[in-house]
Amino acid sequence: MIYQPAIDTETITAIDVHTHVEADAHQHTSLDQELLDASAGYFRASVPRTPTVADLADYYRERKMAAVIFTVDATTALGGHPPVSSEMIAEQAAEHNDVLIPFGSVDPRKPADAVGRIHDLATNYGVRGMKFHPSLQGFDPSASAYYPIYEACAEHELVALFHTGQTGIGAGLPGGRGIKLRYSDPMLLDDVAADFPDLTMILAHPSVPWADASISIATHKANVFIDLSGWSPKYFPPQLTRAIGSMLKEKALFGSDFPLITPERWINDFEKLGVKEDAVPLIMKENAMRVLSL
Repeated sequence: MIYQPAIDTETITAIDVHTHVEADAHQHTSLDQELLDASAGYFRASVPRTPTVADLADYYRERKMAAVIFTVDATTALGGHPPVSSEMIAEQAAEHNDVLIPFGSVDPRKPADAVGRIHDLATNYGVRGMKFHPSLQGFDPSASAYYPIYEACAEHELVALFHTGQTGIGAGLPGGRGIKLRYSDPMLLDDVAADFPDLTMILAHPSVPWADASISIATHKANVFIDLSGWSPKYFPPQLTRAIGSMLKEKALFGSDFPLITPERWINDFEKLGVKEDAVPLIMKENAMRVLSL
């Protein structure tokens, strides 16, 4: 079954553009237990750490929200540990297409295989975007070796969502388990945005400690957006709070990073920021409708 969205955008209250499928029906997880435990401790998550596609569908349907769902394929960087299947995610999302929007993920450290899988995931499974995590996947996203991956995304009009900034994965472990934060400096993605003007890109998270870079790129590049996931809004850098209520109000997207942060917690803290009233519906739903062509 090829995914096709059937989301009633009139009745949903919000679109969460950043949620994780952390386990399949057999409880295989994309991260090993040490990394799962470290990230759970970092975020102090209040819900189970390893939701399945069905779990996410039930959770967001109950809240009258839609959600973008994905995993991260870091097979090479994690020493051969396989991810949750992006094909499975897309197939199951098709069964819950009233609330779920599947993105795929490929291992960029195998560029030729990645390009083939992007074509397959887009054509035969209907994914609407691709998720990349440069630090976890261990690659410099500005390197030309990865440009064929972006070409494939642009060819299929897939949204490319990149983790940026600090990560809770590996946090507190010796050497951060070898995960290098510099690969998630958003300035590395400015080259990609410039060289692929037809590629819609989302810079995930407030990009700490590089928030100013993300603000600058999203202001400068028409094809770049920012999602606000992964941090409680009360901890947003003040310049980001100002920007999303003014010059970036049509570029900012609600995202929670569920299960690490719940949408309830995020929204409760967001309501206390004092963001200009006209920007709120754009951030919570309308911008995502445009980006995702809903």
